[in-house]
Amino acid sequence: MKLSLEKVVQPLESKGGSPITHGYNSLQSPMKTTLFSSKGTPTHLFPSHQRSHDRVAAIDMQSNSSSGNNQPQTSHTSTSRSSDSGEACGAGKKWASKLLSECARAISEKDSSKIQNLLWMLNELASPYGDCDQKLASYFLQALFCKATESGQRCFKTLTTVAEKSHSFDSARKLILKFQEVSPWTTFGHVASNGAILEALNGESKLHIIDISHTLCTQWPTLLEALATRNDETPHLKLTVVVTASIVRSVIKEIGQRMEKFARLMGVPFEFHVISGLNHLGELTKEGLGVQEDEAIAINCNGALKRVEVEERNSVIQLFRSLNPRVLTIVEEEADFTSSRYDFVRCFEECLRYYTLYFEMLEESFAPTSNERLMLERECSRNIVRVLACDEENDGGAGECCERRERGNQWFERLREAFSPAGFSDDVIDDVKALLKRYRAGWGLVLAQGDHESGIYLTWKEEPVVWASAWKP
Repeated sequence: MKLSLEKVVQPLESKGGSPITHGYNSLQSPMKTTLFSSKGTPTHLFPSHQRSHDRVAAIDMQSNSSSGNNQPQTSHTSTSRSSDSGEACGAGKKWASKLLSECARAISEKDSSKIQNLLWMLNELASPYGDCDQKLASYFLQALFCKATESGQRCFKTLTTVAEKSHSFDSARKLILKFQEVSPWTTFGHVASNGAILEALNGESKLHIIDISHTLCTQWPTLLEALATRNDETPHLKLTVVVTASIVRSVIKEIGQRMEKFARLMGVPFEFHVISGLNHLGELTKEGLGVQEDEAIAINCNGALKRVEVEERNSVIQLFRSLNPRVLTIVEEEADFTSSRYDFVRCFEECLRYYTLYFEMLEESFAPTSNERLMLERECSRNIVRVLACDEENDGGAGECCERRERGNQWFERLREAFSPAGFSDDVIDDVKALLKRYRAGWGLVLAQGDHESGIYLTWKEEPVVWASAWKP
């Protein structure tokens, strides 16, 4: 849909021509339009006392206008609670979800007048520094604006460039360690995968782990410690890290140096190899991985398969099969942005459901003023734009940007064409349960049930959020 910028922007301007901005700045959005200010100073159409009244009236008006709509509304959270930064996502009327969904439907229906009104309304209410609803409105507003104006590719590239320029080893390390301290979102997959890998490679003298993930090797120190304390002779470990995300390339050299230093400290014979320069995993080859005949191979994919183009996923899985690994471990977040990718409203609703859970988790895990929380939320903003506002058929082959997540049962159907489920042993399950006890209440573990599922799920407030599984040829 081609929507005129003038039509969208006109009602967003004040009499003096200043743009309405509510918390956006030039670092967050590349669009030089009046929806986002280049200086980041908020201006408004109405005085503050009048805005407060009109915001409530606007929401009530929207609620009344949509009361006759027969389309179902989905409740994304099942609990209500408060936080230091305001009401949690599940509390109150959930105005953000309601208005955002209305705007998504208006874009799908090409209703220009309704799009203008809803974008204006959301812009007045949203803030990346407010409560959970305001944050969701802020980041989804950006994606909806990009979708309406067909500027998603340009916005995503600029957001990524800005993130890369501010990316450093120290900042990335601090962010990851803090996230792991307050949430098992990533450590859940680490513990499950490491347990399966150690069991599959037990007794082997030459190990080769092919790591295809975006966790900056934070998974491997605990595995090195486990290898160092084995009763038999300490094996030789070769770790090959496959890097496709450009944001990781700038720090991988220092990561390798630190891994080598830690391996020496642990007394584990160690090699560290990096495969970079790939645009996407479809370019990976068996020869490029340097696999030797006498090596016991394990392939670890943590959050990597979602970045493979949907049409290339089966061929990548077949490549893994050709390496004949002792074990393949897969960790992916539990969301489906694939089956609905040609249905904008369905994809939007699933995206909103998933990120509502994620933002709610961040709100309860971090302090309101946490810089780490803000960085994680800004990372989400790039992903949301990528999923909702970028035309994948005209993205120039930027495979590393793909964000088409699939659910565990969908991955199961793909993987079982080349592999058999290996499952997790009772010892590994016990290790994961022990990990979750370190965190605040609300986290749980659920075993996959039925003939069309395998693996284990990390749950947050009884909602599955991360899936982990192990496979064998």
